[in-house]
Amino acid sequence: MPSFPASVGTADSTLSVPGRGGRRLPAVLAALVAAALTVSAFGAKDPTTWVLETVWVMLGLPMAVLLRRRFPLSGLLCGLLAVHALVLIVGGHYTYAEVPAGDWVRDLFDLERNPYDRFGHLMQGFVPAILVRELLIRTSPLRGSRWLAPLAVCACLAFSATFEMLEWLAAVIGGQAADAFLGTQGDVWDTQWDMFCALIGAIASLLLLSRPHDRSVARLRVSAKA
Repeated sequence: MPSFPASVGTADSTLSVPGRGGRRLPAVLAALVAAALTVSAFGAKDPTTWVLETVWVMLGLPMAVLLRRRFPLSGLLCGLLAVHALVLIVGGHYTYAEVPAGDWVRDLFDLERNPYDRFGHLMQGFVPAILVRELLIRTSPLRGSRWLAPLAVCACLAFSATFEMLEWLAAVIGGQAADAFLGTQGDVWDTQWDMFCALIGAIASLLLLSRPHDRSVARLRVSAKA
């Protein structure tokens, strides 16, 4: 596994306190996600699949709002979570195998299947990696440790594997009615591909965003002290 940048761990004294616009960002993003979730419920291709795919948004959004004062999230993480929520909402509305943008990419590159599901699982590693990283930085002694990145990757893989087991359970209970939720599109290796995409997403996220995330967390600390 590649060596990832260590966390900065302390706020840079040159950072300034975020303005009102920065402090309003989480509220704006929450309102945007709530509106998208509401709109997506109307005309959803498969209502059951919509519920199963968006339940994470239904649970996560109220939790983030309720804990916003006790445990506010960094601006970078808020933005990533909002993007991930929109990915889930779109996938739930159309079902992952029939998202129009995925059909367009499939036809453009002459692919065998709609790739939106693969993109969704890539995001399943990309965004949770920063979420786990922030939780570990702020609640554990691992801030600045070289173990921070490997543990974040392991957590993302564990979540991906748990999600695949939930899909298996849905298939056992729902039978053919769960096909839209599974989104295998006839690929017998779909489960393995899903977990691999989550792994690649987690590693890419930590390589690309560890230092920007450190700065975002530092700004949050400065704002909290103001």
